[in-house]
Amino acid sequence: MTYQPATISDDFSTLPQLPGWVTSGRVETLETVAFRSGAAITVLDQLVSDPRHGVPAKLLANRLALSAATASSKLEGRLAREADIRDAFHLTPPGEARGPDGDLLAFWREGVRLRASRTGEIADFAGEVGAWLDVGLERARTHGPLSGCVAALRAVLEADNRAERTACLLSDVVLARALNWKVMLPVTAARLTKTALRDLAVAGQGGELVVQARILESIEETIRLARDLARRAEALRAVALKLRAKGSEAAVELFLTEDAVAAASMLSPRIRGTSIPMTDRAARRFCDRLVGLGVARELTGRSTFRLYGIAP
Repeated sequence: MTYQPATISDDFSTLPQLPGWVTSGRVETLETVAFRSGAAITVLDQLVSDPRHGVPAKLLANRLALSAATASSKLEGRLAREADIRDAFHLTPPGEARGPDGDLLAFWREGVRLRASRTGEIADFAGEVGAWLDVGLERARTHGPLSGCVAALRAVLEADNRAERTACLLSDVVLARALNWKVMLPVTAARLTKTALRDLAVAGQGGELVVQARILESIEETIRLARDLARRAEALRAVALKLRAKGSEAAVELFLTEDAVAAASMLSPRIRGTSIPMTDRAARRFCDRLVGLGVARELTGRSTFRLYGIAP
């Protein structure tokens, strides 16, 4: 396999970006948030749907999955730190229990791999969801994607007010299906609070306005993250052309997919997803080489049990 960098412009100012009027001013009405969200969703759709923009979609989804796990931990009252959730998932040996933090990230990582067009697949993952999805999708058709997201949230929480993670996941499925995305991006949970979800059930349009505004803020953050990851990915692709180590192309692809890479288990004894062998020493040297070149960073600050990710 010969590594081919994405054919995108070196001038990242040409990437789709939010107009200034989307992020300026206060959201005062449902009509205002619907108008602003239309522009924001259009920009995000362009970024994730057109490969010419160079956004690493799987990496973006996995990064958002970690953010969603951290946010839903707060919604569920556990308040786990992002670093603890990441470590619990990535550093637990195969076959051992990850604990609630690792299981929460596993829920969201499995969620982003769902095919939004297949209700049966989603139902197998999250329970009896067909009716809840229908409520959200019908609302999205008549009142716009964010209104559909809120309808799905409300439907789930009316059935079980402790099902925050399932409610947020189904909201994300509604958004992905409304936009015909191939990848499911978990954006709903990031800015929500327990108070906002509680008020959704009792405050009528006022509660809906708050939740829609929070989801819009998350979409805006996702746009900034997507643009940033496109820039970082291009830097890594450029460096990849200079690497001579055996398996370097496959290892670089792993960094363009995973938000955290454990050298000892994901690159050695074989690079994950391939049959390419790599020794533990070679894996550590490869990761340290990427850090030295400025395109990767060590995430934990530890001398052992280290994790690496694409550099800012």
